[in-house]
Amino acid sequence: MKKPVRAKVILRSCREYDAEKIRVIFRDAIRELGVVPTGRTLVKPNLVTAGKAFPHAFTRPEVGEGMLLALRDVAGPEMTELAAGERCGITMPTRYAMAESGWDAMLTRVGVKRYHFEEEPQVEIALTHEGRLRDYLFTPEPVARADFFVNLPKFKAHPWTTVTFGTKGYIGIQDDRHRLIDHDHKLNEKIRDLQFIIQPQLIAIDAITAGEGRMLTPTPFDLGLLIIGNDQLAFDAVCCSIIGVDPRSVDHLRLAEEAGFGSLDVDAVEISGDVTLAEAQARAKGFKVGLVRVEKYFEGTHITAYAGPPPEPEHSDYCWGGCPGAIEEAIEILRAFDERTDTKMPRLHVVFGAYDGPIDAGPGEKVVFIGDCSSWKGKLHGEDVSITSTYKDRSTLDPHHAKHDDIFKKLAVTTQRFAASAKDPWVRMEGCPVSVAEQVLALVAIGGLKNPYLDPSQVVPFTRSYLAWRGRVMLNVLQNKRYQRDGRFTERGRAAGSET
Repeated sequence: MKKPVRAKVILRSCREYDAEKIRVIFRDAIRELGVVPTGRTLVKPNLVTAGKAFPHAFTRPEVGEGMLLALRDVAGPEMTELAAGERCGITMPTRYAMAESGWDAMLTRVGVKRYHFEEEPQVEIALTHEGRLRDYLFTPEPVARADFFVNLPKFKAHPWTTVTFGTKGYIGIQDDRHRLIDHDHKLNEKIRDLQFIIQPQLIAIDAITAGEGRMLTPTPFDLGLLIIGNDQLAFDAVCCSIIGVDPRSVDHLRLAEEAGFGSLDVDAVEISGDVTLAEAQARAKGFKVGLVRVEKYFEGTHITAYAGPPPEPEHSDYCWGGCPGAIEEAIEILRAFDERTDTKMPRLHVVFGAYDGPIDAGPGEKVVFIGDCSSWKGKLHGEDVSITSTYKDRSTLDPHHAKHDDIFKKLAVTTQRFAASAKDPWVRMEGCPVSVAEQVLALVAIGGLKNPYLDPSQVVPFTRSYLAWRGRVMLNVLQNKRYQRDGRFTERGRAAGSET
């Protein structure tokens, strides 16, 4: 994709979620950048999750409405479709996140098409660059076919990648069954590889109320900014500079720069708007980023964590993109639903990676070995215990045959597993990674905590969204088989139905 002549970032002050005011700001910025939406125009917000426990996790619908209306204002007849699409996380149906976030009602009101990416055909995109994890990736058809792509993320910290701005938000251009592949100690390389699928012509971030510390349950931080740009890497570099982070210290950004997606030199970016970079930095003073090791994260709680390195031959000292970060998000979700989470939780020990130190588990204290690569040998409660890694090299994982991990199946399996091992001194959870959802369910079972998936305020809309999602997937499978039988698949690349 052709890069802009010069990377430009516009900083605009915006203290409130007023859709009409946001529309004007975006419209002016789009004209200043000189970009014009054409063909199939797709807006991708960050809707990783939504609901009562996640008020600051997602791009607000007022920001989405302002962008969609601004695009209509500046578009000519060359724009043939205007749509918004996303794949949320933690095994939630995107229909649920769309509804709970307010995006569903907004899209209906403004008359814009919506795509739930897990319900769309998945298109195989070939990769040929040096250092790639795989020779191909899958992405939903609306992303693969977009002529004008607008990335509309949320300004947040992230416990696995330090920050999540435009580049990191690309994890949402894959369906769950594909995004969890390589979502481990190679997460930063995966994010780099996703950049080869598509580059946005326009990036705008919801930094009115930013999210610090975490990405699912962040602490609100009043930043009062809308940031707009025409170059994703330069855009993220400016966002990093605002919060005092060296962009090259963020691995996925450094890797994307090395892959040729632009420069992280903030001095080379043309910055304009009614807020200077220095003024934005003053507003962001004290902003807390992510990237806290799991041992440190649980200090002072009833949980003691131990982390060894991920497996060879892909050795690094810590798995930033996998199971350890997932349990940090899991405990924060549980705290949001049950204020007594920390007092209810019994003394617990959790082990990640190839750990070779002591485990200080007292009588009756359970040890949970989390992840395929977890391994340990020693004595627990006077008995010899040997945990062997079951990690499978990534070359053995075939995205063509990846399956959805059904949340109700996870609920049944995890509950049964921990009920059966209630009196055992240790239990093993397999997976690479063991997802946030599974670790939530495991902690619920161990601590007798409130189950977020069964919360009375959410269970009905969640189940309704789940059934609609699964029904749509089933219909897609039937249609896919019919299209293949009739020879009507003529798309570039190799397309698969929404369940393969």
